[in-house]
Amino acid sequence: MLLIVGIIQAADLPAMDMGGTSDPYVKVYLLPDKKKKFETKVHRKTLNPTFNEQFQFKVPYVELGGKTLMMTVYDFDRFSKHDAIGDVKLPMNKIDFSHVTEEWRDLVSAEKEEQEKLGDICFSLRYVPTAGKLTVVILEAKNLKKMDVGGLSAEGLLIVGIIQAADLPAMDMGGTSDPYVKVYLLPDKKKKFETKVHRKTLNPTFNEQFQFKVPYVELGGKTLMMTVYDFDRFSKHDAIGDVKLPMNKIDFSHVTEEWRDLVSAEKEEQEKLGDICFSLRYVPTAGKLTVVILEAKNLKKMDVGGLSDPYVKIHLMQNGKRLKKKKTTIKKNTLNPYYNESFSFEVPFEQIQKVQVVVTVLDYDKIGKNDAIGKVFVGLNSSGTELRHWSDMLANPRRPIAQWHVLKVEEEVDAQLSTKK
Repeated sequence: MLLIVGIIQAADLPAMDMGGTSDPYVKVYLLPDKKKKFETKVHRKTLNPTFNEQFQFKVPYVELGGKTLMMTVYDFDRFSKHDAIGDVKLPMNKIDFSHVTEEWRDLVSAEKEEQEKLGDICFSLRYVPTAGKLTVVILEAKNLKKMDVGGLSAEGLLIVGIIQAADLPAMDMGGTSDPYVKVYLLPDKKKKFETKVHRKTLNPTFNEQFQFKVPYVELGGKTLMMTVYDFDRFSKHDAIGDVKLPMNKIDFSHVTEEWRDLVSAEKEEQEKLGDICFSLRYVPTAGKLTVVILEAKNLKKMDVGGLSDPYVKIHLMQNGKRLKKKKTTIKKNTLNPYYNESFSFEVPFEQIQKVQVVVTVLDYDKIGKNDAIGKVFVGLNSSGTELRHWSDMLANPRRPIAQWHVLKVEEEVDAQLSTKK
C-alpha cells in the first residue's frame, strides 16, 4: 500500500536571487495531512534543476481517492524565509493507477491570479498495493553443550537463512531496486545482521545464513524480524517492508522454510540525530586520504531557539589513538548546514586498511561545553553503509566517492571503536 512519487525535474523557473538564478527544492505533501512531508535536496544556482528523487506515502487504496498530492517548489535562502515559487495540486481520484504516470505540469501560485510564467515540474506516480514477499528458512535451534573440566554449560544457536525475495516494488527511477535484508531478534535491536546488497533487481537471491546465540528456554519470548531495504548511496535507505515471526509459533523439531508477505515497515523508534554527507578519496601512490565534508541535514535541535550551531570534527585514528584532528567552520542557527570543506591526511598505502576516520557533528556553545549531536566512522571495524563507503573508496583509487550517513549516538560509536577484531 505505497504511493510512490518521483520528483524528476523542473524547468524555466523564475530567477529569485539577485544573480539571476534560484536555489530550488521541492516539498511534497499528501493533503489533507500536512504534517507528513518530504523534501528534495536543494539545487544551487539553477532554473532547470534535475532532482530524480522518490518518496513514499503509506496509504490504503480505499483512502487514496480522498487525497490530494501537493508539490511546492521553493527557493532556498540561508538567511531569510524560503520563497514559494509555485505549486501543483493533483487530486488522486483523477489519476489512473493501472500504469505509471509521468507528466509535466505548470506551476501556479495560489497567491496571484494573474501572474508571469512560474515554470514547470515533471513528476511520476505509481501505486504499489503490496510490498512483495520474502523467503526465510529457520534452519534449526540447538543447544551446543560445551564440556569443561569444571562442569557443563549450554549455549543455544538460532540459525536463520535468508533465501530470496520476490515481486519487490521498484524504488528507483529506473524501475528497479537495490535490495538487502536486515535481521534482528527482538526485543534486542542492537544485535543485527545484514545481507549483501543486490543491485538493480526486484527478485534477489540471497542464500545467506546468520546465527543468534540464545538459550533455548528464552527463545519463546523472542521475535525474529527481517526488514528489506532499498540501498541508496546518496540518501537514507528506504524500508520496503518487513516480516515478524514470533519464535513461540515455530516448530523447531524440523527445518522451517516458507514464503511470507512483506508488510509496510515501521520506522525505527530511535531519536533522529540527522544525516551527514561526505566524500572520501584515496590516492595510493601519494599516500593521501582526502575527506570532504559536504553538508548535513535534519540535525537534532540543541539550542533553546530550536536550532543549532553545528560544526564537524574529523579524527584520523589507529589502534585507539588519535593521529590527526581537523574541524570545519561553525554554521550559525541552522539544522541543515552546507560546508563543502576539504581535509587531507597522509596515510601510507600499507596503513590504509588499519585506520579509521571518525566524523562527529557538534553544537558550538560559546559559554558551556560543545555537545556532540551525532557521530559516524568509516574504516577498520566499520559495518553496513560505512563499510560499503570505505570499500568503494578503496576500489576506486583517485576518485572521490560521496555518500550520506545516518548519525548515531556518540556512546554507541565509541563502543564500536573500542571493539577489536
